[in-house]
Amino acid sequence: MKVISFNPKQVTKKLISVLPERSQDVVLRRFGLGKDSQRQTLEAIGETYGITRERVRQIENHALKSISKSEEYLKEQQAIKELENLVTSLGGIVSEEDLLSHVAKDEETQNHVHFILVVGHPFNKEKEDANFKHRWHIDKDLAEKVHKAIKKIYSNLSDEDLLSEKDIMDSFIGHLDEVSERFKSEEIIKRWLSISKGINKNPLGEWGKSESPNVRLKGVRDYAYLVLREHGSPMHFSEVAKRIEKVFGKKAHRATTHNELIKDGRFILVGRGLYALKEWGYKEGVVKEVIADILKNEGPLTKEEIIERVLTERYVKPNTVMVNLQDKNIFKKNKDNTYSLVK
Repeated sequence: MKVISFNPKQVTKKLISVLPERSQDVVLRRFGLGKDSQRQTLEAIGETYGITRERVRQIENHALKSISKSEEYLKEQQAIKELENLVTSLGGIVSEEDLLSHVAKDEETQNHVHFILVVGHPFNKEKEDANFKHRWHIDKDLAEKVHKAIKKIYSNLSDEDLLSEKDIMDSFIGHLDEVSERFKSEEIIKRWLSISKGINKNPLGEWGKSESPNVRLKGVRDYAYLVLREHGSPMHFSEVAKRIEKVFGKKAHRATTHNELIKDGRFILVGRGLYALKEWGYKEGVVKEVIADILKNEGPLTKEEIIERVLTERYVKPNTVMVNLQDKNIFKKNKDNTYSLVK
């Protein structure tokens, strides 16, 4: 279904017709409006005419001003109004990529729509910066509120945080100041989030910092982290490998997966081939070290108490705990049948 009723190429043809020949050529090349949809640089156009890049810029700027003051521009107000309504329906502020792809799929038509946005009085372009992508808006106040909310969300995220789509949307809405309810739909909030360069979502639809290994996945260990996190309990490395292939379509060899889990501090070996996430509260070390850590923190405990606590940290048999508890260089049995560390 078409989102605009006018033909962008016909509109730009009429707008450009008010310009002298050289100015027309400069505009066509700069915006990719001719047979070649590739936008040309100021330098490339300057070389064609034997003039400086600054002179090309002056010609371009004068041409755009001439178009916006022309009678042809006034005649195309219906097209301008349609684009204005479209920007509003998309949230009032929208990334350039999202806006153009919403209107057309081919680059040639997108270039013509982009040109109309540039000469159109209602439209304001915010250039890409460290925090945001190229974006267009028609309401400066709304744009500032959206920018502010995104920055607040980003500042509250740690490098490891992952938020569900519902949580990040609720957070976004909570940071918005006096914004019309019509803009607070799920579709628009996600579109606003997409203008951020610092916040993105991973393949499971969870949101976090764009550069976080939990969002920008670079290898098996990052995919394994998401698999375990989604599973919610320890998994054997072979099952982790299978799950990576099923969920992400990434080839994960069992041996490679095992090696990657061993080397990454986010994972804890809690049994024979079983791995858990460190953030779940599991302690590092072999069973003997786990027992020592428990006794150090809690003081003397009975055999049953020690076994109970160790089994919350490691997937081993109770007898394995007892065997490790017999090391008299580390543990001693007290007269009250409790165990403590050798001082």
